[in-house]
Amino acid sequence: MAERTYFDWNATAPLREEARAAMVAALELTGNASSVHGEGRAARHIVEEAREQVANLVGAEARNVTFTSGATEANMLALTPSISTAGEKARRDRLFVSAIEHPSVRSGGRFPAELVEELPVTGDGLADLHALRKAVARAERPLVSVMLANNETGVIEPIREIADIVHTANGVLHVDAVQGPGRIDCRIGDLGADLMSLSAHKLGGPQGAGALIRRDDIHIAEPLIKGGGQERGQRAGSENVAAIAGFGAAAAMAAIQADAARMTALRDRLEAGIQAATPQAVIFGAGALRLPNTTLFAVPGIKAETAIIAFDLNGIAVSSGSACSSGKVQASHVLRAMGVEPALVQGAVRVSLGWSTCETDVERLLNAWNKVTSSLLNKHANAA
Repeated sequence: MAERTYFDWNATAPLREEARAAMVAALELTGNASSVHGEGRAARHIVEEAREQVANLVGAEARNVTFTSGATEANMLALTPSISTAGEKARRDRLFVSAIEHPSVRSGGRFPAELVEELPVTGDGLADLHALRKAVARAERPLVSVMLANNETGVIEPIREIADIVHTANGVLHVDAVQGPGRIDCRIGDLGADLMSLSAHKLGGPQGAGALIRRDDIHIAEPLIKGGGQERGQRAGSENVAAIAGFGAAAAMAAIQADAARMTALRDRLEAGIQAATPQAVIFGAGALRLPNTTLFAVPGIKAETAIIAFDLNGIAVSSGSACSSGKVQASHVLRAMGVEPALVQGAVRVSLGWSTCETDVERLLNAWNKVTSSLLNKHANAA
């Protein structure tokens, strides 16, 4: 098989060897983590050790980590009117989400559609704080959901400022933080978040595992999945011990293996090379603070689907943005919310790096870009 180079880490990261080993060890066990015999206690020990590892990654208490099947389920568990704070039994009366959120958040979770409102973002993809202040002032007990960093542009949201605005309005803040671990600070206390969603496969764990982390004084009265007392009554069903073990091991590695400076240098080299080959290229979100590993760009006249196929034929895996459309290349709702013109939206290509990406990989991508762009642009010129 021809050599392949992977640049789609924001969609899913390769499985870490530490996670694989933890999963294999867990699969050797027989017990159900809810059983009281020795085999069950051994499985329970693995689950609780992973809970500590995930909690440590974000500076939370282990008792406040609820394991789920992924971040989508964690988002659905969080986005419910039944959230209350300590000493308060009142439900949330309105949900506000930013226009660039993952589809699972933009769906509104368990809120009725008429109680969900989308908030605008700036041209750089940052939450409009003025609009947020006005919005939460209209609700008595708002729930606000804003992602830590956008999965397409890499733009990092001002979560601390957002938290201050939300809490001043007697609100609760949920943060989808799946793109943060191993790249930027994700400590829940530092961010001021009340609820945080994580996904195992974004940080080198298995697909199909995630978690919702909450602050001590946050209570969710109505679980999303009912029928048993697992996960302290927050999520019924036998725990997926092997997947949770892999999640924990990956979280432990992400906590000690952050290499933002190295990835930033690689990203900057990548962007410089793209713009040297195609000066007309647009780097989205370049005016804002971004994840060190993410570049979203477009070149007028080149469609994303065409570019992605051309890269793939040259042994390079990139994407057009969010990996939530069953393999389809669709126009980005994130770029539309940022006010990007439709022709550029149709051409957006995302390149995302990870812990094993090296300079040779970046040079290989740039060589492929130089190779394919002249052909693609010539075809566009001839078609015009």
